[in-house]
Amino acid sequence: MSIAEKFGLDERQQDRVIAMAWEDRTPFEAIEYQFGLAEKDVIKFMQEQMHPRNWRKWRARVQGRKTKHAKLRDNEISRFKSTAQRQITGNRISKKKY
Repeated sequence: MSIAEKFGLDERQQDRVIAMAWEDRTPFEAIEYQFGLAEKDVIKFMQEQMHPRNWRKWRARVQGRKTKHAKLRDNEISRFKSTAQRQITGNRISKKKY
């Protein structure tokens, strides 16, 4: 059973998890808060979804990165949402209207 099936992620949610995993300033805790995937689940999900070469690039990029782990971040950073977003509530993300 794939991670997407295990957590009941539709295609839109899968795309959002991938985007959040690639973002430098989005910690794994934010993905867990919104989608219920722990760091190990995100890693396995990314491995399932990506070509091996791209997965290795992503894994090398996020491994040990302070911004991807809330406990390693500076205490000054207390949020995990983009400034382009007004609020995050569970899986619903309200985008800033222009």
